Amino acid sequence: MAPDFPAWITRLAVALAFTVVVLGAYVRLSHAGLGCPDWPGCYGEMIVPEQVAPHVETQHQRPLEHGKAWKEMVHRYAAGTLGLLIAFLAVRSWKNRKQPGVSMVLPVLLVALVVFQAALGMWTVTLLLRPVIVVAHLLGGMTILALLFWMLVEHIGGDYRSRHPAWFPWVTAALVMLAIQITLGGWTSANYAALACPDFPTCLGQWWPPLDFAGGFTLRHQPGMDYEGGILAGDARAAIHVAHRLGALFSFLLIGATALRVLRDGDKPAGTLGFLLLGALIVQLALGISNVLLRLPLPVAVAHNAVAALLLLILVALLHRSLPPGVFRRQA
Repeated sequence: MAPDFPAWITRLAVALAFTVVVLGAYVRLSHAGLGCPDWPGCYGEMIVPEQVAPHVETQHQRPLEHGKAWKEMVHRYAAGTLGLLIAFLAVRSWKNRKQPGVSMVLPVLLVALVVFQAALGMWTVTLLLRPVIVVAHLLGGMTILALLFWMLVEHIGGDYRSRHPAWFPWVTAALVMLAIQITLGGWTSANYAALACPDFPTCLGQWWPPLDFAGGFTLRHQPGMDYEGGILAGDARAAIHVAHRLGALFSFLLIGATALRVLRDGDKPAGTLGFLLLGALIVQLALGISNVLLRLPLPVAVAHNAVAALLLLILVALLHRSLPPGVFRRQA
């Protein structure tokens, strides 16, 4: 029997969305976010040029670096392909909209998010890595990933025999805490504050060094400023880093408690999700500490972003089990 095509294409979209999120982290952490200083092309071309005229480099105020440029363009190609897949899913849902169980809510929302995400990608470059735009771009990617995964779970697991409504407040609180922590992590990365505290568990040799939270979390800066490498003073970056560590502590406690609740009350499939959640949480904590102690090695830093996305997917799956069937689907 041929595989169910909507489920197959949704699986592909989820895999590609996860890849785009990880690629985005890789581009950001390898300082390639401005590898192509224009958008959507690269120095005016849709493929990275072999060389550009000196006046073009002067115009963009940035010399061509092929390695960084290709990293950025591969990310854009993957994101563009994902956008086409999401558009295809929306068109297919529209054609089948009169069938029982088909809803346009998620497809339309996803198309709107993709359009906005593309605008954020453009502003990330044209506004020279402004932190608030970089973080919004990260959150947009995570949201698209979560919604696509919800669609996939609806395709392949919409008829669970057992639901666990008692989990809903736990999973919801864990998701909110994870969203806050992902935002703090993005803010840490966008402001180049990951090594503002080069020691652990202390920061700069103290449990509470001088910290400038007001400076670290300001959203307004002068227009036209280049944010590559960061512009904040040391105490402001340290404040961001400490906030991310505190968020990690609260996230570990809350998400860990949620995982234990699932393990205590769940059936076998849900218990597997509980084990996955607890395991990913422990790995994520170890990766965060390793980023500090090992001075932010690129593979570890990228893995830290990937496991954050994995935690998000596990919590989305658990949220699906805590709600009535077909929340976003029209019933027959």
